[in-house]
Amino acid sequence: MTQWLFPPAPTPSLPILDDTRRFPVRRILCVGQNYAAHAREMGADPSKPAPFFFAKPADALVVDGADPLYPAATANLHHEVELVVAVGEGGAVAGWAVGVDLTRRDLQAEAKAKGRPWEAGKAFDQSAPCGPLTLGALPDAGAAITLKVNGEVRQSGRLSDMIWDPAGILAQAAELWTLQPGDLIFTGTPEGVGPLVPGDRVEAKIEGLEPLSFTVKA
Repeated sequence: MTQWLFPPAPTPSLPILDDTRRFPVRRILCVGQNYAAHAREMGADPSKPAPFFFAKPADALVVDGADPLYPAATANLHHEVELVVAVGEGGAVAGWAVGVDLTRRDLQAEAKAKGRPWEAGKAFDQSAPCGPLTLGALPDAGAAITLKVNGEVRQSGRLSDMIWDPAGILAQAAELWTLQPGDLIFTGTPEGVGPLVPGDRVEAKIEGLEPLSFTVKA
């Protein structure tokens, strides 16, 4: 029997809609600038089609209706609503969820300017709120994706606006990693990303999936 120096951390997991089981999360991969309009608002060239990836730790997840804390070391926290793909056995898609990639935009911009990695801007604690997983096929590949802050629409688009669709993203990711059951992939965000402050109420929706809502805590 393995003896640990201290008890291992619990396995992060997602609730599954209408199911008592949970989806154990191994790691989180994220696709950058996968909507042309968002790429342009970030100063990038959307005509360059190859996707790029970054990662968040699995324990960055915020689930079960919990509210994330406004993170330390930033004055510019941004929201990015995303379709989340859950990888199951054999590398097949197990299901889908609504997620929000929280970003310390000031730290990310500083890292970009210095040619440094983005971890401080992207991979911080409680940076990946995620709704319940819906098993099976995506209900609508062209579904509307929206995010509201305090009732005001900030982001609005359609999944069909993606430069790389989920199948293409999985194929590209599989060339870089051996995808395993429990992997999550955040697939990119439409235009309209913007700041959040403590007390803001966020409502993220994708048609056909269980919505995600949370309040940013001080």
